[in-house]
Formats: sequence, structure tokens, C-alpha cells
Amino acid sequence: MSVIFVTGTDTGVGKTMITGLLYQYITKKGYSVITQKWVQTGTKTLLESDVAHHYFHSTDVNFHSYSLPYCFRFPGSPHLAAKLEGRRINIKKIIESFNKLCRKYDFLIVEGTGGIMVPFNGKYLSIDLVKKLNLSVIIVVGNKLGCINHTLLTIDSLKRRNIRIIGLIFNNIFQKQKKTILKDNPDIIEKISGIKVLGIMKKERSKNKLINNFRKIGKKILHG
Repeated sequence: MSVIFVTGTDTGVGKTMITGLLYQYITKKGYSVITQKWVQTGTKTLLESDVAHHYFHSTDVNFHSYSLPYCFRFPGSPHLAAKLEGRRINIKKIIESFNKLCRKYDFLIVEGTGGIMVPFNGKYLSIDLVKKLNLSVIIVVGNKLGCINHTLLTIDSLKRRNIRIIGLIFNNIFQKQKKTILKDNPDIIEKISGIKVLGIMKKERSKNKLINNFRKIGKKILHG
């Protein structure tokens, strides 16, 4: 069983898209794959979540509750969304769901909620659970002015806890960004951090173009 954790430098940087593309890529290689998101906020039901919209239709219906242990209406941090509904996120429940999926599939891709330091409750951060489960991490970077700081801080937090980083994927999804900045960001971050850039995704409306652009990245993730 191989597990990959997909985190981002921030919310809205394209984690769900990358998770979906990776899911499709590994599935086409003949492996059994399922996705998981420990906490989804900003949605009323499982099937209305962004997970469902991008790749949930391909997962085993018998494992829906394990794929998304927690779902909250308020579009905010997990700890706040849970608090507003009078609920509390139980880490044990997430781990049980995680282990259930691990026993059935060749690959499990876990998409994080927001950034790596997002709190689940007053005690546990996302990074704490990643460490506890000994997961390897892909960092999705929203390529824009300011991402150098966010990315290096994310890398530093992971390195301090001896969490393996598979690599960085840059998403060029933001409007009105200077080309010189977009080109320099991956180079300087890789040089400073020593973490390899797996690839850069251009903004595309065509699903087929996105899939084609991701192939080289998928190969690097799967085969190193």
C-alpha cells in the first residue's frame, strides 16, 4: 500500500485538481486507487463537496464515509467549522477510516484541507497527523507573488518533523501575474530548499490538456 499526502501552500491553490489528476494517472497504470479528504468544509453533504466534483465519481461507493470522515457547512478552518456545528473532530475516527482504505487499495491519495498547519481542534494540526501516519508529501504551490515565503515555511515545517517531501508542483492559475516572477519562483525555491520541482501546471480549461500536461509529473511521482 502506497500513500501520498497532497498539501498546499494555502487554500485555493489547486490541491483538488492535482489530487484528481494523480488519481487518474495512477488508475490508468492498472492500480486500485482511492482518494480521501479528512475534513471538508463549506459544503452540506458529501456529494456536494469539491472532492466529489473532481474525482469522487470514480471511488468505491461502499467506502464513501471512509473517504470523507468529516464534512462541515461553514467554509473555514476545520476547527472553526466543527465548533460552529457543536461538533469536535476525533482524530481516532480519521485514523480508523484511513486504515480501512489502506487495507483495500494499492494506492491512497489524501488531500489536505488548506495548508499543512491547519488545526483540526485545539490540540491537533494537519501536520501532526501526517507525521503520526508517516506519510510522504507533495506540496502544491499557487505560483504567484508571495509564494516563496509560503512555500519555504511549509517545507521548513515538514523538514523539522522529518516528514518526507516527494516534491513541488507549481500551479499557474492566478490572473495578472508577471511572467518573470512565475519563472523565477520554482527556480529559487528549489535552489534554496533542495526540494525538487516535479513540474509546472499551466492554466487550462480543457480537461484533456490538463491530463496531458500532468503525465510527466505523474511519472516522476510514481517512479521517482
